[in-house]
Amino acid sequence: MRPTRPSSAERTGRSARRGASPVLAALGLTAALALTATACGPGDSSADSKPTASVATGGTDKFQIPADVQEQLKKHGIDLDKWKNGEWRNWDRATWLREAKDYINPVIQGLWDPDRMRKAEKPPEKAVPNDISGDKGVTDPTPAPVRAAQVKAPYHQNLPELGKLFFDSPEGSMVCSATVVKDPAHPGKSNMVWTAGHCVHAGAKGGWYRNIAFVPSYNNTDLPTAQLQKATKQQIAPYGVYWADWAQTSQQWIEGGGPTGGQGAPYDFAVLHVTPEKGSNGKSLEETVGGALPVDFNAPAVPKISSMTANGYPAAPPYDGQKLYQCKARPGRLSLEASMPTMYRLGCTMTGGSSGGGWIATGSDGKPSLVSNTSIGPVTAGWLAGPRLGKEAKGVFDSVSTKYAGR
Repeated sequence: MRPTRPSSAERTGRSARRGASPVLAALGLTAALALTATACGPGDSSADSKPTASVATGGTDKFQIPADVQEQLKKHGIDLDKWKNGEWRNWDRATWLREAKDYINPVIQGLWDPDRMRKAEKPPEKAVPNDISGDKGVTDPTPAPVRAAQVKAPYHQNLPELGKLFFDSPEGSMVCSATVVKDPAHPGKSNMVWTAGHCVHAGAKGGWYRNIAFVPSYNNTDLPTAQLQKATKQQIAPYGVYWADWAQTSQQWIEGGGPTGGQGAPYDFAVLHVTPEKGSNGKSLEETVGGALPVDFNAPAVPKISSMTANGYPAAPPYDGQKLYQCKARPGRLSLEASMPTMYRLGCTMTGGSSGGGWIATGSDGKPSLVSNTSIGPVTAGWLAGPRLGKEAKGVFDSVSTKYAGR
């Protein structure tokens, strides 16, 4: 199948829906398998030719580059001024950072302006069979398509945790979807975001994507596309733009993920720690948007789940990546290989760009929890599949939480 990879909108994020990166056990780092993102694709190359690159030297409206990031930049021979002025577009394989410990994403203020965000939405797709069950493991019959329903605006009133993820890849600006999740190290004040591994790392034949940024409640008031062309940044990103100062995905994705998912699909998840583009105002992301979802790493097996809701910003036709949708259905099982974890599968018409979007189910306490994320789906857009979150996902999550526990 194709991973629901980030499209120019989702890749800012799309491809086949999968993605993941390897986990570094010694460092407690896990990289998720990046499956094809549902909405990935090249963006408009002229939209970002001269981003405003004023970064951190202090002041309330400047972003302070953390000392560890400065050290990483220096270690890899990256000149911040050159990087901000376009050097980040150099995707030479010899210098494309790919290891879990090498993630770098310095803030470039103003890079993600309304025009660039709006245009990052048309990912390239590779055809994937509608039924990829094969002959191993347990796979239920292909589900009937469930028509995606648009979330009622303002989105923030219904799904304050949801948002759109933007990033740059060798193919251009891409998009995915993502969800604000609770951080046990900072109760009520989380700066952690959940998405798919393929939305942050290219997998076996590539490295970390660049300029990764999260926009909660993107296009919150559901402005039509024609009006978005003249929309202000406040209208498109009412709660701000948050850059990922750290990202982790599963080692399985880093080692086995690919443009159509590869072997990383069952581990196609990633956790980000984010910081506001213009520097902190003392409030966390969770406080700013007014919510965050707990992550359930022990969700019930398929037979015990009556329904799940997949959420995201689908960007491939017939969608345009500018509106928030969801599909609610009873999940089935999808097994790629008997040796790998069985995935959840839902009938859903969402397309590329929805990759990374959170799947929500009611937990044993009667409250909603994030139990998966969109990873892969067929080009025919009749269903989506996502990983069942287990010990590998918890390892990635705990590592990010621990890294920032004392900050």
